Amino acid sequence: MRAIAVDDERYMLETLQEAVSASSDIGVVEAFSSCSAALEYIAENPVDIAFLDINMRGIGGLGLAEKLLEMQPGCKIVFCTGYEEYAVSAFQLHVSGYLMKPITKEAVQREIDHIKGIKATEKLLTVKCFGNFEVFHNGEFLPFKRRRTKELLAVLIDRNGAGMTAKQICAILFPEDTDDTKNAAYLRQLVLDLKNTLKMIRAEAILKHDTPYYRIDTSLVRCDYLSFLENGKPEFRGEYMTQYSWAEETCAMLQFRK
Repeated sequence: MRAIAVDDERYMLETLQEAVSASSDIGVVEAFSSCSAALEYIAENPVDIAFLDINMRGIGGLGLAEKLLEMQPGCKIVFCTGYEEYAVSAFQLHVSGYLMKPITKEAVQREIDHIKGIKATEKLLTVKCFGNFEVFHNGEFLPFKRRRTKELLAVLIDRNGAGMTAKQICAILFPEDTDDTKNAAYLRQLVLDLKNTLKMIRAEAILKHDTPYYRIDTSLVRCDYLSFLENGKPEFRGEYMTQYSWAEETCAMLQFRK
């Protein structure tokens, strides 16, 4: 996870950064001594979890949290303070945690473990396969720079979490093109584009690459097709990823299961 630590007292900031960095769940932690510097970073970089002092100069920790959540709604907030009276205001923002100073690495890890439990139950994408294939994030269409990138995701969703080699994917995406070298190079571009698309919404955990296999972590996706396979709901009405001819085989299988 990517984290930030914000506190306008240097010693407290160093202590907080050290405690957060001690967690094996944190890949990188950026430290800021002002709310304005943190906001500049947040505007350009995705953040998974923010450890914020409440009683800071400027807009303060509560104001910073409000702006952060406006810019990155999926970010988890943990307030760090020595003042218990701020707790009510903090929880009105639906933050993920509240730490009392002095901050320890054990206390930080407990909050991270709690957040991991929350994230484990979250669905990062909503995918519609019945009818046309469409992908949504927070209720809005997920934009793809390339139509083939969207189709790559469709292919992996169609496999219901099963791994696929690059050669197998190319055979579906480029059935009439026999130039394996060119196809493999193009697929690498599509994979990178898909990774970047998912990274922008902090959903990169969906795409797995366990060499030589690519697959989707279906536990992180809300999908009508996957739900139908699991429990027969929602009802299948005879149309499945209609814009892709290769999906006809799965459509026939779904008809048989009705």
